Amino acid sequence: MHENILIINCGSQFTQLIARRLREMKIHSVILNWDVKLSDVMKLAPKGVIISGGPDSVNDSDAITIDPEILRAGCPVLGICYGMQLLTKLTGGVVCSGKSQEYGVTSIIKISDSNLLANKNEFNALMSHGDNVSELPNGFIATSKTKSGVIASIENHEKNFYGLQFHPEVIHTETGNEILNNFAFKICKCSGDWDLSDWVNAAINNIRENVKDSKVVCGLSGGVDSSVSAVLVNKAIGENLYCVFVNHGLMRLNEPEQVMNSYKAMGLNVIYVDASEKFLNELQGVTDPEKKRHIIGRLFIEVFEEEAKKISGVEWLLQGTIYPDVIESGSKKGAALIK
Repeated sequence: MHENILIINCGSQFTQLIARRLREMKIHSVILNWDVKLSDVMKLAPKGVIISGGPDSVNDSDAITIDPEILRAGCPVLGICYGMQLLTKLTGGVVCSGKSQEYGVTSIIKISDSNLLANKNEFNALMSHGDNVSELPNGFIATSKTKSGVIASIENHEKNFYGLQFHPEVIHTETGNEILNNFAFKICKCSGDWDLSDWVNAAINNIRENVKDSKVVCGLSGGVDSSVSAVLVNKAIGENLYCVFVNHGLMRLNEPEQVMNSYKAMGLNVIYVDASEKFLNELQGVTDPEKKRHIIGRLFIEVFEEEAKKISGVEWLLQGTIYPDVIESGSKKGAALIK
């Protein structure tokens, strides 16, 4: 089993980016929603837990929170933005509405020795918050502040709890990678031995074992997300994967033909459907971008379903998506819609 750092998603737009940063360090990460229970956390035997940011205030009457038992699991915890405020509140500190809200790149000043922060006394970081930590919980120290005096990072060395009011996962934070590196390697004691190729092979074997001789249908858009998914499943089950590529008439000149040639070179079994006239007729006169998006989505599903029904014996549906769409499609309370 791989070493894991568990990321608890509280609705931040950057949650998936935290996972990417860790994976770039060859550390396997798992993202779970904020309402995950301690029992499910412990099944993953995490080396550490990161609580993500979120769009709400921890003081709201309906604010999302995590199972407090997770903080008693004995592994290091890092709270980022909303996660730091939630960690503060759950351990007895006070979070209040800030007099000066901070959004954008902000100067951070180190005020004490730190296990987490980089070896730099002042650095720029991305802030995005209205609430501030006003009273530290017992056992915590403030390790940095902004020039306006807002607490920017906290640490409890005895419990291995850490908090950052800023976002280390974004490129705007100068020392972000070093901070995450310190948490993963120095604090969580990860070895960094995870390899993506191991995951690919495991995924192919898992698909093969579950699907067996059944047929799978996939809607291809021509984009990276669905194409990668199709290639992965094709490696597992070959011609039992049936792909449907819908030409909606909105691609560049000759692009549908180029896409089909690419799919042929990949060895994919693809059904081509030219529905461009249908799409363009329904979009005629529509100027609102959001309405266009819904029309295109609805028509794609209609055309795809019509073609899929022609394939007998299909038992599985394959859908490929990208991280922003995972956030956009979030049905849990706290999911941030970003499109």
